Amino acid sequence: MKICEILKKKDVGAIGIGAMIVFIAMVLVAGIAASVLIQTSTRLESQAMSTGQETIGEVSTGMAVFDIEGYAAANANISKIAIIVRPRAGSEDIDLNTAFVEISNTVYKVVLDYTDATASNWWDKDNMGVDDIFSQTCFPAEAEEFGILVVEDADSSCSDSNPVINRGDKVILCINTSACFNISGSQGIPERTNVWGMVVPEQGSPGVIAFRTPASYNDVVMDLQ
Repeated sequence: MKICEILKKKDVGAIGIGAMIVFIAMVLVAGIAASVLIQTSTRLESQAMSTGQETIGEVSTGMAVFDIEGYAAANANISKIAIIVRPRAGSEDIDLNTAFVEISNTVYKVVLDYTDATASNWWDKDNMGVDDIFSQTCFPAEAEEFGILVVEDADSSCSDSNPVINRGDKVILCINTSACFNISGSQGIPERTNVWGMVVPEQGSPGVIAFRTPASYNDVVMDLQ
């Protein structure tokens, strides 16, 4: 009997030690699981915040095109167009260095960017009211580039080497259509031509270009949109 009692006491001790080991193992597993869940939730929260900020910027940022003017010399096609743009309401800063303009005359489509930050394709607002904008060198000779003409920039955020526009800024994108649409000896945009395209910022909604040229070019400078 004494031997049986001793064996029973030993069994009880072994069961207690086994239960304690199982309990410790469960605590460790729960701790590891909790650590993984906390790390995952922290990472997801950070990613969600980053995605939310990007989404807000994508939705609120954008370019607005509110006027387009064309220039056609006597007995010639439209050789230059000036696209007046501004940031949309609530938009973040827009860097025109990373923006591009795509434009089509329904036969050809070209893509332009601002790559040469020099005086050759830059015109400052200080000359407003003094010079004819269509006579300036801000209309690049290169077919793949557009120039910038500053109209309004209260905080001087838009410069030739760092053309960033923000709230209240207005600039003109200058395009040499004679260089862009030099097709079989015919330069520029002729009468009765549908023209469409977009001004596309790095993020956000693009500004839409859409107009039809007049049946005849009676004026040298004309409003197209």
